[in-house]
Amino acid sequence: MGSVTTQLRASSSSSFTHSLAYDVFLGYRGADAHNNFTYNLHSKLLQQGIKTYLYRRGEEVPLPMLLKVIEESRVSIIIFTENFASSEWCLIELVKILQCRESKKQIVWPIYYKVDPLDVRDQQGSFGEAIANHFCTFKDNIEKVLRWRAALTEATKLSGWYFLHGHESNFIHKIVEEVSTQVLNAPI
Repeated sequence: MGSVTTQLRASSSSSFTHSLAYDVFLGYRGADAHNNFTYNLHSKLLQQGIKTYLYRRGEEVPLPMLLKVIEESRVSIIIFTENFASSEWCLIELVKILQCRESKKQIVWPIYYKVDPLDVRDQQGSFGEAIANHFCTFKDNIEKVLRWRAALTEATKLSGWYFLHGHESNFIHKIVEEVSTQVLNAPI
Protein backbone atom coordinates (compact mmCIF):
# COMPACT_ATOMS: atom_id res chain seq x y z
CA MET A 1 0.00 0.00 0.00
CA GLY A 2 1.29 3.49 -0.80
CA SER A 3 2.13 6.23 1.62
CA VAL A 4 -0.76 7.92 3.39
CA THR A 5 0.33 11.50 3.85
CA THR A 6 -1.71 14.61 3.38
CA GLN A 7 -0.87 18.27 3.64
CA LEU A 8 -3.71 19.97 5.48
CA ARG A 9 -4.96 23.42 4.43
CA ALA A 10 -2.87 26.19 2.93
CA SER A 11 0.19 27.47 4.77
CA SER A 12 0.53 30.91 6.28
CA SER A 13 3.46 33.27 6.33
CA SER A 14 4.63 36.29 8.25
CA SER A 15 7.73 38.40 8.66
CA PHE A 16 9.75 39.56 11.61
CA THR A 17 11.65 42.76 12.11
CA HIS A 18 13.95 41.62 14.91
CA SER A 19 16.65 39.02 15.31
CA LEU A 20 15.48 35.62 16.49
CA ALA A 21 17.50 32.94 18.24
CA TYR A 22 16.01 30.06 16.24
CA ASP A 23 14.34 29.56 12.91
CA VAL A 24 12.30 26.59 14.18
CA PHE A 25 11.19 25.23 17.54
CA LEU A 26 10.15 21.57 17.52
CA GLY A 27 7.53 20.76 20.15
CA TYR A 28 7.03 17.05 20.75
CA ARG A 29 6.43 14.40 23.40
CA GLY A 30 9.85 13.00 24.21
CA ALA A 31 8.53 9.59 25.23
CA ASP A 32 6.95 9.22 21.77
CA ALA A 33 10.16 9.99 19.87
CA HIS A 34 11.44 6.44 20.14
CA ASN A 35 10.73 6.00 16.43
CA ASN A 36 13.31 8.72 15.61
CA PHE A 37 10.91 10.72 13.42
CA THR A 38 11.53 13.90 15.41
CA TYR A 39 15.29 13.44 15.44
CA ASN A 40 15.35 12.78 11.68
CA LEU A 41 13.25 15.89 11.02
CA HIS A 42 15.59 17.92 13.24
CA SER A 43 18.65 16.59 11.41
CA LYS A 44 17.21 17.37 7.96
CA LEU A 45 16.27 20.91 8.99
CA LEU A 46 19.80 21.51 10.28
CA GLN A 47 21.26 20.11 7.03
CA GLN A 48 19.25 22.76 5.16
CA GLY A 49 20.83 25.50 7.28
CA ILE A 50 17.70 26.02 9.38
CA LYS A 51 18.61 26.76 12.99
CA THR A 52 16.30 24.39 14.87
CA TYR A 53 15.79 23.91 18.59
CA LEU A 54 15.07 20.42 19.82
CA TYR A 55 14.77 19.61 23.49
CA ARG A 56 16.40 16.21 23.98
CA ARG A 57 15.21 13.73 26.55
CA GLY A 58 17.38 13.81 29.62
CA GLU A 59 18.37 17.45 29.16
CA GLU A 60 17.88 19.64 32.20
CA VAL A 61 16.11 22.63 30.64
CA PRO A 62 14.02 24.77 32.99
CA LEU A 63 10.52 25.48 31.70
CA PRO A 64 11.01 29.28 31.66
CA MET A 65 14.05 28.84 29.40
CA LEU A 66 12.07 26.57 27.07
CA LEU A 67 9.27 29.13 26.86
CA LYS A 68 11.85 31.82 26.03
CA VAL A 69 13.17 29.64 23.18
CA ILE A 70 9.61 29.41 21.82
CA GLU A 71 9.32 33.23 21.94
CA GLU A 72 12.62 33.58 20.09
CA SER A 73 11.70 31.26 17.22
CA ARG A 74 10.35 32.25 13.81
CA VAL A 75 8.38 28.99 13.38
CA SER A 76 7.02 26.43 15.82
CA ILE A 77 6.22 22.92 14.67
CA ILE A 78 4.02 20.90 17.02
CA ILE A 79 4.36 17.16 16.57
CA PHE A 80 1.17 15.56 17.84
CA THR A 81 1.70 11.92 18.78
CA GLU A 82 -0.40 9.43 20.71
CA ASN A 83 0.77 10.54 24.17
CA PHE A 84 1.28 14.26 23.48
CA ALA A 85 -1.65 15.40 25.65
CA SER A 86 -0.52 13.31 28.62
CA SER A 87 2.44 15.68 29.07
CA GLU A 88 1.81 18.82 31.11
CA TRP A 89 4.95 20.36 29.58
CA CYS A 90 3.75 19.70 26.02
CA LEU A 91 0.44 21.39 26.78
CA ILE A 92 2.14 24.37 28.42
CA GLU A 93 4.38 24.67 25.35
CA LEU A 94 1.36 24.44 23.06
CA VAL A 95 -0.40 27.30 24.86
CA LYS A 96 2.78 29.41 24.66
CA ILE A 97 3.23 28.63 20.95
CA LEU A 98 -0.32 29.73 20.19
CA GLN A 99 0.19 32.90 22.24
CA CYS A 100 3.31 33.67 20.15
CA ARG A 101 1.32 33.03 16.98
CA GLU A 102 -1.13 35.69 18.12
CA SER A 103 1.24 38.25 19.66
CA LYS A 104 4.38 37.80 17.53
CA LYS A 105 2.80 36.48 14.32
CA GLN A 106 4.89 33.33 14.68
CA ILE A 107 4.27 30.69 12.02
CA VAL A 108 2.84 27.54 13.61
CA TRP A 109 2.47 24.19 11.86
CA PRO A 110 1.07 21.03 13.42
CA ILE A 111 2.19 17.57 12.38
CA TYR A 112 -0.17 14.70 13.14
CA TYR A 113 2.17 11.75 13.44
CA LYS A 114 0.16 8.53 13.51
CA VAL A 115 -2.78 10.28 15.19
CA ASP A 116 -6.07 11.46 13.76
CA PRO A 117 -6.45 15.27 13.77
CA LEU A 118 -10.07 14.76 14.86
CA ASP A 119 -8.84 13.01 18.02
CA VAL A 120 -6.76 16.10 18.80
CA ARG A 121 -9.58 18.54 17.97
CA ASP A 122 -12.30 16.69 19.85
CA GLN A 123 -10.06 15.23 22.57
CA GLN A 124 -10.98 11.64 21.74
CA GLY A 125 -8.93 8.47 22.19
CA SER A 126 -5.64 9.01 24.00
CA PHE A 127 -6.20 12.79 23.90
CA GLY A 128 -9.55 12.43 25.67
CA GLU A 129 -8.09 10.09 28.27
CA ALA A 130 -5.21 12.49 28.94
CA ILE A 131 -7.49 15.49 29.35
CA ALA A 132 -9.78 13.51 31.68
CA ASN A 133 -6.73 12.64 33.80
CA HIS A 134 -5.65 16.29 33.85
CA PHE A 135 -9.12 17.30 35.10
CA CYS A 136 -8.61 14.89 38.03
CA THR A 137 -5.03 16.01 38.69
CA PHE A 138 -5.79 19.73 38.44
CA LYS A 139 -9.26 19.74 40.00
CA ASP A 140 -8.28 22.91 41.87
CA ASN A 141 -7.20 24.60 38.63
CA ILE A 142 -9.79 23.59 36.03
CA GLU A 143 -9.08 26.80 34.07
CA LYS A 144 -5.62 25.45 33.22
CA VAL A 145 -7.08 22.28 31.73
CA LEU A 146 -9.73 24.26 29.86
CA ARG A 147 -6.92 26.38 28.31
CA TRP A 148 -5.17 23.18 27.23
CA ARG A 149 -8.37 21.83 25.67
CA ALA A 150 -8.94 25.10 23.82
CA ALA A 151 -5.33 25.09 22.60
CA LEU A 152 -5.62 21.55 21.25
CA THR A 153 -8.77 22.53 19.36
CA GLU A 154 -7.24 25.79 18.09
CA ALA A 155 -4.12 24.03 16.82
CA THR A 156 -6.20 21.77 14.58
CA LYS A 157 -7.44 24.84 12.69
CA LEU A 158 -3.91 25.55 11.43
CA SER A 159 -2.21 24.37 8.29
CA GLY A 160 -0.13 21.25 8.83
CA TRP A 161 0.72 17.71 7.83
CA TYR A 162 -0.76 14.29 8.55
CA PHE A 163 1.23 11.04 8.52
CA LEU A 164 -0.32 7.65 9.12
CA HIS A 165 2.13 5.25 7.51
CA GLY A 166 4.47 5.05 4.56
CA HIS A 167 7.93 6.42 3.87
CA GLU A 168 8.90 8.82 6.64
CA SER A 169 11.84 10.13 4.61
CA ASN A 170 9.49 11.38 1.86
CA PHE A 171 7.19 12.92 4.45
CA ILE A 172 10.11 14.66 6.19
CA HIS A 173 11.38 15.91 2.82
CA LYS A 174 8.03 17.62 2.10
CA ILE A 175 8.04 19.31 5.50
CA VAL A 176 11.65 20.49 5.14
CA GLU A 177 10.86 21.92 1.69
CA GLU A 178 7.95 23.98 3.05
CA VAL A 179 9.88 25.14 6.11
CA SER A 180 12.87 26.08 3.92
CA THR A 181 10.65 28.14 1.65
CA GLN A 182 9.19 30.06 4.59
CA VAL A 183 12.34 30.45 6.69
CA LEU A 184 15.16 30.88 4.19
CA ASN A 185 13.17 33.23 1.94
CA ALA A 186 11.63 35.30 4.76
CA PRO A 187 12.83 38.86 5.40
CA ILE A 188 14.71 39.30 8.65
